[in-house]
Amino acid sequence: MQRFKEDFIFGTATSSYQIEGAASVGGRTPSIWDTFSMTPGKVHNGDTGEVACDHYHRFEEDIEIIKSLGVDSYRFSIAWPRIFPHEGQYNPEGMAFYKRLATRLKEEGIRPFVTLYHWDLPQWAYEKGGFTNRESINWFLEYAEKCFEELDDVVDMWITHNEPWCVAMLGYYEGVHAPGHQNLQESLQVAHHLLLSHGKAVELYKETLQMQKPIGITLNMSPVYPASVETQDYTAAQAYDGYLNRWFIDPVFKGSYPEDMKTLYGNNGCEFEFIKEGDLKSISIPCDFFGINFYNRALIEASSENPLTFQPAPSDYEKTGMGWDISPNEFKELIYRVREEYTTLPIFITENGAAFDDVLEPDGSVHDEGRKGYVEQHLTAVADLNEEGMNIKGYYLWSLLDNFEWAFGYDKRFGITYVDFETQNRYVKDSAKRYTDIVRSRTI
Repeated sequence: MQRFKEDFIFGTATSSYQIEGAASVGGRTPSIWDTFSMTPGKVHNGDTGEVACDHYHRFEEDIEIIKSLGVDSYRFSIAWPRIFPHEGQYNPEGMAFYKRLATRLKEEGIRPFVTLYHWDLPQWAYEKGGFTNRESINWFLEYAEKCFEELDDVVDMWITHNEPWCVAMLGYYEGVHAPGHQNLQESLQVAHHLLLSHGKAVELYKETLQMQKPIGITLNMSPVYPASVETQDYTAAQAYDGYLNRWFIDPVFKGSYPEDMKTLYGNNGCEFEFIKEGDLKSISIPCDFFGINFYNRALIEASSENPLTFQPAPSDYEKTGMGWDISPNEFKELIYRVREEYTTLPIFITENGAAFDDVLEPDGSVHDEGRKGYVEQHLTAVADLNEEGMNIKGYYLWSLLDNFEWAFGYDKRFGITYVDFETQNRYVKDSAKRYTDIVRSRTI
């Protein structure tokens, strides 16, 4: 049995578009995810986030669930189109919702951990080029400044961006996330402008506004392994590591983009004129912590059909409902690497969890043994890492609620609370009860 220190933060997490609903309530205008999910063929079953978990109207009930878990903190994101429904037009009613939410959390002794951007770009911003347009940095800073000014007194920690890789590569290169483009050049511009807006927002918060709460960024990371000892698989794994991990973490901590990836992207017709003098210095501005979202390792083999040379390889690991490898030992290897190559900043695991095919029993119970085991294995890994001095300061279990799982719609359930989307009734799963035991005893 291992014990977590008293200052270790246990939490759970959600994001605005995935749970809030109330898509046209309180002055909110559409985001790119409203548009994308309403486009035929883009989201499983034609699902949208229009109602989702109706958290906008049910947040008091959801706070009761958070409180029952005994966690220290709750991570949520703000919907940009609630705050600026039109360019330059601030909406106090949208902000009032987040003030109520954060204030109620504080009253219950739960620390709010706020993400400014979890993918719901206002449609108006997209129509002006979105993050392909360098002007997006100014739009983001205007939005961030309002959030800082209005909410800093009730927020304990800030994240600028969640998983810029997903925004840039899934949204603009692979085309499976909003807005559904398939253009490598655009994806690199989007990645750069996201990272630059992160750095500028940190500078605004710490230097211009002189605010004091911890602020950082969250990257999704997977340790990458070649499927064989063949040179071509090793080379493909290196390329995938560059694509997924290094293209995002290198600028944040090293102030540079990886040269091998610049060569690979250049060979695919990309140019880098969007990188201006001083940009990388801004991107690498010191933060207070580093957020990592971890779900699975990546096993990669060479592909002659993909211009970037890689493709996922089959593995014999036990899988989650997403088909992802359950890989807590590789998670530990990822943290060793981050510590060795990148940063000594405190690390927060800002998301970790698993989808499984849950069954709601007639008595309202959900016996999600797979998720329970997944959480136990990864929290054991966190405890092991801290025994070795890796300084992981907190763990946020994804997700508080079953919700809109992006292109998978409501087909994939990541929640520790089961949501019946017809009735909006909530049912606490066995994994939530197990997590509560761990949190309250601070042992695993």
